[in-house]
Amino acid sequence: MTRPYAEVIGDPIAQSKSPAIHGFWLDRMGLDADYRACHVTPDGLADYIAERRSDPDWRGCNVTMPHKQAVIAYLDRLEIGAELVGAVNTITRRHNGALIGTNTDVGGFLEPLAAVLAQNHLFRMARVLGTGGAARAIVAALADHGFTIVLAGRDPAKAQSILDAIDPASEHHAVDIAHFSDPTDFAFDDRQGCFDLVVNASPLGMRGQPPLAFDWSHAPPGAIAYDIVTDPLETEFLRNAGAAGHQTIDGLAMLIGQAALAFEKFFGVAPPREHDGELRAMLSA
Repeated sequence: MTRPYAEVIGDPIAQSKSPAIHGFWLDRMGLDADYRACHVTPDGLADYIAERRSDPDWRGCNVTMPHKQAVIAYLDRLEIGAELVGAVNTITRRHNGALIGTNTDVGGFLEPLAAVLAQNHLFRMARVLGTGGAARAIVAALADHGFTIVLAGRDPAKAQSILDAIDPASEHHAVDIAHFSDPTDFAFDDRQGCFDLVVNASPLGMRGQPPLAFDWSHAPPGAIAYDIVTDPLETEFLRNAGAAGHQTIDGLAMLIGQAALAFEKFFGVAPPREHDGELRAMLSA
C-alpha cells in the first residue's frame, strides 16, 4: 500500500533538516503521508524530475543547493515570486500533471521580521552577504519592502547582475565580500527611525565550509543580524553580533517559515505552528 509523499533534493543532502521538520508536523497532525530526503546530483537532476512526473504518490519536493536555478529548465511554469527571484526551492504538481516551481524562501525569510517591517521607517538598509539562490530570494524580499541593498559576493559582477535582474530601478550597490572582513572606523550617521539589517545568505560559516569574515564595525548600532545557516545554529557570525550588542535571528527561523509554506502546498493543510517551540528544541538538540 502506497502513501503520498514529498521530499527534499540536493547534493549533498544528509545535512538537511527538512525531513525532521515535515516529519514532526505529519506526526503531530496524524497525516498518512511521508517526507523524505533524496540525494540528487546535478547529472541526475533531469532523470529525477522525469521519474517523479510519473509517480502518482509524489506531491512535490523542496529544492536545495545546488539545484535552485538549474531545476527551472525541467519545470512547466514558475509562480510569480520564483520567476522574479530566478530560483526555485519548492516544486508541486497540479492536477493536470504540470510541475510548478515556487519560492517559499521569500516568505520564510520575512516571517521573523514581520513585526519590525510593520513599523514605519525613514530609511531601510540591508547588507546581504552571498550571491546564491537563497540570496536572490532575500534580495527580492527586501527590495519589495523598500530596502536599499548592499549585496556582497566574491564576484561583485555577479552581485550586480542579481540586483539588475531583480530591482534595476533602485539605488542598490554590489561590493566584494572581502570589503567587510577588516575593521572600519566609519562614523555612522544618526540611525533614529532607520532599520538596518545584516544577512548572511551564504554557506560561509556552515559546518564544513570556510568561515565568514565579517567585522561588526561595518554595521550601524541597532542593526539586526540574521544568519540563514542552520548547522551550527549559533554561528560565529551571530556570536560576534551578539557580543557587539546586536539582536540576532538564527537560521531555523527562515527554515521553519519556508517549510511551513511548502508543507501546505504538498499536503493541503497548514502545519501546527503552535508547536514551534517544541520543534526548535528538537532541531537544536
